[in-house]
Amino acid sequence: MSIASLLDAPRIKIVAKLAPLAGTRFQPTGFPDLGAATYPSPTEPGTTLLLVESVQSMANRLEGQLWPVGSLAPASVAEGLPYIRVASGTGEYLTSSRTESHRLASAYVKDADFNGTKGLNLIGERLGLAKNQPMDHTRVHRAIFDLDPLCLLHGVFFADNAWPGQPKITRAISAFVEAEGAQEAYSGGVKFDHVSNSGDKEAGKGSAEGFGNVPFPRTEYVARSITAFFVIDTSQIRRYHLDRREQELLLALGLFEIRSLLDEGLRLRTACDLEVIEEPSVERPAGAALPDRATLEGWIRERIGDARSPLDGVYEAKAAKTSKKDGAVPTEADEAPGEQ
Repeated sequence: MSIASLLDAPRIKIVAKLAPLAGTRFQPTGFPDLGAATYPSPTEPGTTLLLVESVQSMANRLEGQLWPVGSLAPASVAEGLPYIRVASGTGEYLTSSRTESHRLASAYVKDADFNGTKGLNLIGERLGLAKNQPMDHTRVHRAIFDLDPLCLLHGVFFADNAWPGQPKITRAISAFVEAEGAQEAYSGGVKFDHVSNSGDKEAGKGSAEGFGNVPFPRTEYVARSITAFFVIDTSQIRRYHLDRREQELLLALGLFEIRSLLDEGLRLRTACDLEVIEEPSVERPAGAALPDRATLEGWIRERIGDARSPLDGVYEAKAAKTSKKDGAVPTEADEAPGEQ
């Protein structure tokens, strides 16, 4: 099925069957004051479902396919797409709209200096935001695409009072991993102290301070099945009113992220290394298949030239002398920075 046909579908739903790479046990994601998220199946009484990886965390992992963790530049397949690069006072890479938690709405981007214009003002002007004026959504989408098109794929919220209307773009791509028939697998271990097995409580060197031998419990899970779900809202992409080839580019980028993530395997945590055990299936639209990586790279390269910004890909800016990080706090214990 061509990318044009995929774009015309109201939704794309992809399902991938997973299993632990070694053994049967795995460690799911955990949440503050909750731990693992378990819940009863709405269709199979007596069956327990388990959230293995959340939408928030999977978004970060998908984004990482086009900007590898630890890299100072995007992956080669995304070269030529516009984004904002923020440099330090000495010109070295500091951060970017691709790697910041709030993307184009990041504090670093807002405070950055674009040849004498503050990022907050530059973005507001590009979006065409004005007090007591209706928002031009087509202009907003066009401006976001020209600044960093991946914000139209993964979402961005311009939550600042200086931006009238505070435009918000929801994710057009979402994913999560869920296990069915989950059961606890209990084990444990001991932290050994090779200097003193009991520590010295009177000297303030007890187990609470990390001294002495400390036994601990451990809870992992086994499950009848583990499944990764991916959904791309193609109707949302079409509503951006971009050129058709630009819409196809966004879709190709989303499909590439999914294929790349599944091809590499999902090593979500030290004790949660999952592999794909069947070729991912496209449940919607009927008759479609997830293209291979080479095909998707070809689709992206064919269309990426049409998406170049007037500044040829990278908007250079310098960080403000005193820039504070966003105050957002991740809501998931193991969530990587990059959530929006």
